[in-house]
This record gives sequence, C-alpha cells and structure tokens, in this order.
Amino acid sequence: MLHLYKFFTAISGPILLLLLKMRLNAGKEDAARLQERQGRSIQKRPTGQLIWIHAASVGEAQSALILIEQLNNDNPSLHFLITSGTVTSANLMQKRLPKNATHQFYPLDHPKWVKDFLNHWQPNLALWMESELWPNMLANLKVQKIPAILVNARLSDRSFKRWKLAPCSIKKILSTFDLILAQTNLDTDRYQKLGHLNTKTSGNIKYSASLLPVAQQDLEDLSKSLGNRKNWLYASTHDGEEELACRVHIDLKENHPDLLTIIVPRHPERRDEIEKTCKVMGLKTKRRSDQKYLPDSDTDIYIADTLGELGLFYRLSPIAMIGRSFSRDGGGGHNPIEAGQLNCAVLTGPNVQYQKEIFTNMSAVDAVSQVNSEDALLEKLDNFLSDQDALHHAASNALNYTKSKKTIVDNVINDIQLILNKEKVGTI
Repeated sequence: MLHLYKFFTAISGPILLLLLKMRLNAGKEDAARLQERQGRSIQKRPTGQLIWIHAASVGEAQSALILIEQLNNDNPSLHFLITSGTVTSANLMQKRLPKNATHQFYPLDHPKWVKDFLNHWQPNLALWMESELWPNMLANLKVQKIPAILVNARLSDRSFKRWKLAPCSIKKILSTFDLILAQTNLDTDRYQKLGHLNTKTSGNIKYSASLLPVAQQDLEDLSKSLGNRKNWLYASTHDGEEELACRVHIDLKENHPDLLTIIVPRHPERRDEIEKTCKVMGLKTKRRSDQKYLPDSDTDIYIADTLGELGLFYRLSPIAMIGRSFSRDGGGGHNPIEAGQLNCAVLTGPNVQYQKEIFTNMSAVDAVSQVNSEDALLEKLDNFLSDQDALHHAASNALNYTKSKKTIVDNVINDIQLILNKEKVGTI
C-alpha cells in the first residue's frame, strides 16, 4: 500500500495541480496563497528554535492553540509554524495566533513539495495533531531526522481495521514519531498493536482549552437586543441540521412564542443555502454577517455566519446543541467542551463517533444530554426552556466536568518538553 502511494504521488504533479484548481474554483483554497500548497512560501524562517504544528482543520487547530499557549509560557524564545488544510482554519489562526507564530497552508503530499517545505522551514520539532498521516511528509521527516510527536492521537474503528490490512506499511509510517500521545487507552492499545510501542495515554487536550474569546461590546449589544427573549443555540451545524432546527423551532413556538433560535454553521459559506431553507419553512431570518447585524424583535432564526464568534454565542445562550450529530453526512460530532466551559446545558444527537470518548465520559456524570430523535430533542429543549432548575442543573454538571479535566495539557507539555530539551533538537 505504501509503495503504491509513493508511486502515485511521484507521478501525480499534474493531477494534484488540477485538484488545487478544482478546489480553488469551489472556494476551498486561497488564491493568493496557492503556492503554499506546493511547498513554497514567501515567509522567511525565523532564527532560533522552530516548532512545527500540523493541524488538519478547525478542531485540530483549536487543540494546537492550547499547546502554543502552554509552550509559550515555558519557552518565550520559541517560534511556531502552524499548518492546516482549510480556509476556515486559516482564518481562525489569523485571528488567534500570537506574534511568534506563522500560519501556512499544508503542502499536498507530493515528494518535491514536501521536500521544498521542509528545506525552507527546517523545523526543530514536529507536532502532528490527532490522526492525519501523510506518508511522503512523514518519510521525509524521518530522513531529515526531525523529531516528531503525534499529539492527541486517535484511531477510529474504520482506520484501525484498514491499517491492520497493511501492517508493514503502517508500522513504517508510525516509526517517524518518537512518541505517540493518545487520547484514550483504546487508542493507545490500537497504536501499539500497529507496531508503535512508545505510545501512551495522555488524555484529550481539548479539555484544557482556554475559554473561547469574546468581544464584550458585542455580547452587551446582543444581550440588549434580545432582552428577555428565550433562545437556544445550534452550534457548528452541518447539512440537514438547519432544517431540523427550523422544524423544532416551529414546534417550540407553541409554548414559547418569543423564542429565538441561533444557528452557527460550521462552514459560514453555506449561509445562502441555510437562509433559503429557513425561508422555505416560513421563518423570518437575520444574518449576522461581518457587519454584526442584530436580530429584530420578530426574527425566528438568527444565522451567525461569522468566524471566531462561537464564544460569544455560548455566553449568550444557556442551551447549546452540538452539531454534526444529526447531519446528513452520517455525523461524527463536534467538541462539546467549549460549551460546557461557558456554563451551557449541552445537548447532542446520536452520531458522535468521532468524539465518542468525550461524550461517553460526559454522559456518565450527566454533563451532556444525548437525544436520539427529533421528538426527543424537542422534548428536552422544551424542558430546559420551561424549567430553570433543570437548566441550571444540566449547565452546572457540564461546567464542573470540564473544570475537572483542565490539567491534562500539563502532562502533554511535560512529554513534549523532554524531547524539545534533547541535544538532537538544535537551533538555527
């Protein structure tokens, strides 16, 4: 499998260029930075120690921010390079990275492109987040003897079964990593069975995230606009979930006529599609947009089509339904920890396979309410909107649970620091 992959990528330059063009036409690439996807950069490498953190998309990027904050506290002279593969994650990084960090788009896994990338940046240590494994890049890391750690690692049932079919290939790929820090004992066991014995359970560092930021004036403006209106939030929605939110909103209005439903789509570029869905169902909508428009008194659905404002809406709403758990793509779930940290009563649908460990642990202490059908969601929301004691109890459980997990990142940082301090991690 690995040999076939290398053969394909070695001859795939024109194919990958066509892929980039197609993605650009679909709005999934930044035209001004397309050269970064081919391993080229106009940014200079800073002098001194450089840690490269690869975070595939938004979720991993948020975990990367946790590491950067902690490592900065202990190593103020460090520099950071952050790579990701989506425009959304790049926009998030632009807003939240410190001055000693640079974002670049991750190069596609073509042999020349990854070599050009590594030759330019020459990282002293590579930290890869969660589960994305690109063979050409990992092979070149090993050749150049760049220390690497797979952080917050996870391995789904599907990936584990697939890689068991190519044991030699996956063992070779994983050998790039000096250390694998896994989210759960199950993940640790799977990586060890695939041949990486220096794997241990560190826990999920998402628990150690700082509170999502908020512009206080925006919170005050929105709170004033809502007044005493009841509201609930559907966060990080995907296709199918906005329609569900509209149906539930219509039913809830029978008992809560002044209700406002807030939808924060995972991908704001879907705003037109979402607004059309709402209007077809006879609901009055208002987009927030970059102008930060406020909902009107008769707005049914407030579409928060902005980036980096989820912390605002978790503070505004006492109830947070976490998206991609009822979506048409089969779901998988998103991170509920940020909502719990901000004292929301947390809900989720049934399809949370990518966040299984988090939701299982939260469910065990009643820190999340899992609803397996539209009727169950409607019933739970109606209960929270009607019963302040039930709402307070659910929010307190979520808040207390997230507080109990805050120290996980300290252990992760200690392991990273050990490798960072080794003599082989030099400076330029």
